[in-house]
Amino acid sequence: MTAVAGADGLRVVHLPARTPYAWKLQSRDFRILNGTEIPSGDTVPAAVDAAWLLEHGPLTWLDVLHLHHIDFEDTATLERLLDECLNHGVTVVFTAHDTRPMVGAAEDFTARLRMLHAAEVSWVCLTEGSVATLAEVLGQRPQAAVIPHGYVAAPESLADLERESSNATGRYLMFGASRASRDQLSTLTNWSLGITDPHSTLHLLLRAFSPADFTDGGRAPLLLETARRDPRIRLTMRPYPTDEEVVRAGLASDALLLPYLWGSHSGQLELAFDLNLLPVCSLTGHLPEQYERHKGLVAEPEWFDWSQGHPNLFGEKFLSALEKAAARLDSRPRRLDREFLDYRAQEHRTILHRYAHVYGGDR
Repeated sequence: MTAVAGADGLRVVHLPARTPYAWKLQSRDFRILNGTEIPSGDTVPAAVDAAWLLEHGPLTWLDVLHLHHIDFEDTATLERLLDECLNHGVTVVFTAHDTRPMVGAAEDFTARLRMLHAAEVSWVCLTEGSVATLAEVLGQRPQAAVIPHGYVAAPESLADLERESSNATGRYLMFGASRASRDQLSTLTNWSLGITDPHSTLHLLLRAFSPADFTDGGRAPLLLETARRDPRIRLTMRPYPTDEEVVRAGLASDALLLPYLWGSHSGQLELAFDLNLLPVCSLTGHLPEQYERHKGLVAEPEWFDWSQGHPNLFGEKFLSALEKAAARLDSRPRRLDREFLDYRAQEHRTILHRYAHVYGGDR
């Protein structure tokens, strides 16, 4: 069925809505309900889950459910939510950020993808390559709109900002949650021992640890011990770093370390493009396609390939890329590229137009 926008546009709930990717999807045609009060008097959580939505039925108070990361959802609960949406004419859109699970078993992730495919939800992929990968996983090519990731730092939010100047010869940043797919420990160690310049710095912006980070082989204690041995390394711990905190850390840096062991797409890579940082990035998933979209407009990442070869050689590959990146870095930080930010603003208008079609089209 076709959803019809009201006076304030289509009412959209993002599951979840904790990233700039979700929050920027607002226009005169659709608005986000996360963080707002619904008729029952309850406020939709930013990190809403399927169980919360089912507890606040019937779902007559939203027009579109936009699914993002489904790894943490119980399969049966998610299936019930899809049925509830179908019963009340709620359009369901799924953006396939990942074609491989970030957490949990691959078979569970595949089962969720197949359930969404069987429910005939509207699919969005960030790259053409991810559509082909999903076709292999599902055994059938999904009917997906390909809409790129777009900016992470809104161009208008950077209008009066600039990269911070410094006498440091290389300021590196690494941030994000501690995950099996992201190798923070060996990256930190290799940077500390491999970058010998006493004026270089590394800022590690961390999301708050959980008990799981310290048990069952969790590497948090080793990460902290390694960081404390090098005074050039600065740790910042936040419950969940805000967009402003991440941008501020990026503006005070020259290079962004992206040590993915695996992954499909990267918002961090897009942030590096926004802030004119040099990404030191693993060749994984569809990240090269993300770069190719902006080729000639942004600096090519310093790539290292962890997708094949013996794992004991991964450190060698990373450190070689790190040394090349250090040689590319200037003593002065590169300024924000205003022409690229203008391009980002235009790209975003196109993205919103594409999503208006997906949200309002036939389900």
